[in-house]
Amino acid sequence: MSDNFPDVAIVGFAHAPHVPETFGTTNGVEMLAPCFRKLYADLNIDNSDIGFWCSGSSDYLAGRAFSFISAIDAIGAVPPINESHVEMDAAWALFEAYVKIRSGQVDTALVYGFGKPSAGTLRQVLTMQTDPYLTAPLWPDADSIAGLAATAGLAAGRWTERDLAAVTAADDAEIENRLAAPYVAQPLRAHDIAPITDGAAAIVLAAGDKARELCERPAWLTGIAHRIDTPMLGARDLSTSPSAAAAAKAAIGDGSTEFDVAELHAQYSHELLILREALGLTDRTRINPSGGTLAGNPMFAAGLERLGYAATAIMDGSAERAIAHAASGPALQQNLVATLSASISGSNS
Repeated sequence: MSDNFPDVAIVGFAHAPHVPETFGTTNGVEMLAPCFRKLYADLNIDNSDIGFWCSGSSDYLAGRAFSFISAIDAIGAVPPINESHVEMDAAWALFEAYVKIRSGQVDTALVYGFGKPSAGTLRQVLTMQTDPYLTAPLWPDADSIAGLAATAGLAAGRWTERDLAAVTAADDAEIENRLAAPYVAQPLRAHDIAPITDGAAAIVLAAGDKARELCERPAWLTGIAHRIDTPMLGARDLSTSPSAAAAAKAAIGDGSTEFDVAELHAQYSHELLILREALGLTDRTRINPSGGTLAGNPMFAAGLERLGYAATAIMDGSAERAIAHAASGPALQQNLVATLSASISGSNS
């Protein structure tokens, strides 16, 4: 990276269990506190060592205004903190924290996200993300919008229903069983749709020598970018994702598109097919070795988890280069892509 700005790395990652329902409050404290304790123990630090805190969540999902303020109870009242928040997946909170460190204001940051969709009607709540003039008044649920996108891909010949079933199937027999299952939102079946999952996740970022002090093998952020497509569903081809492709191009720059691991925030099976193409991934890359969002989808933490799992592959030595993706909005409207490496050479941001 540039000599004028500090290098930034992920040095720690923790997440809450992926469960269909929790019995705590919607402010996430019960899920976040164990994540913070694990990070403190792993890195031998405490909350006084964190220079900046940034979170991602949704007041609509929590059913209360300023829910992120209540979540600060997980941090503690002492010492006073430097804190910010984004009303979307915490991957975007990580972007803010990354900029904070790169600008030299702090040398450490803790990013966290949380969501308890089991407390409400998630598929309908997500309608609030859509265009408020033409789309939201029709109240299309999230699965129906995804079904429109999957249908667009079928009509364009980009994939078949068998291709969708094969995304998570282990063998041909499992594919046949899945094709016999009923539709949830044609052409999507239950296996094509990420489960409703309560959860939380947290990541610690650090600059330069501080990262090396905290972690034997930091996962350096060598590139990060996010791009947005129009919110007007009828104004774009839902079977592709130009913003994901543009974000990947900006994050990768002149670097190689060959990665050891890719963690993709695909909440529907067809989205994984779209993202694999948009990011230019080859068969050499292991895609979603964590199981991906189709195995567990903690809203507003799932995108951050993709960065965490990608970083973990580098920190534990199972990968040299990784790429992570996070999405927000209907039909992959907003996309963030980050590249990570065991070394800091060949960066773009």
